[in-house]
Amino acid sequence: MDASGKSANPWYREPWPWIVMAIPGTSVVLGILLVAIAATNQDGLVAEDYYKRGLAVNRVLERERRAAELDMNAQVLFGDSRVRVFLQGEGVDTPVLRMHLVHPTLAEKDVSVTLTPMARGWYEGVLSRPAAMRWQVQLEDAGGTWRLAGRLDASESGLQLVADEI
Repeated sequence: MDASGKSANPWYREPWPWIVMAIPGTSVVLGILLVAIAATNQDGLVAEDYYKRGLAVNRVLERERRAAELDMNAQVLFGDSRVRVFLQGEGVDTPVLRMHLVHPTLAEKDVSVTLTPMARGWYEGVLSRPAAMRWQVQLEDAGGTWRLAGRLDASESGLQLVADEI
């Protein structure tokens, strides 16, 4: 009994100690969960050969400059199982085009397709509709002498790639 004449409950029957202990207890559980997630998932943003990729930036810029010199542009149209490209510029007579859909963070989800000529300036290849997200689209000739690049929102059925002066 306490001084007021009421019988005192033991501490474990009162709600306040449990509320106070729940805050750090929740923090410990969430901390363990975050450590487990970090230990089991790889960070796909960091490339192992980042230095080589940094050196390759100048070569990529040179290919984009070459596309601008050739006044290249392309209209890319996505169907259910095919992709068609209408290419304009001085390099339209290339026998094969390569298209790369680059995932924003995970390299293993990148997709490449070879496009073959159908008619003058028109190329076609087999490609399933990309998943609903933004993709970096890269279009280049088989020799890798020029490159066009742009972003595709997967909800769109196509996009325009234009060579910009760099």
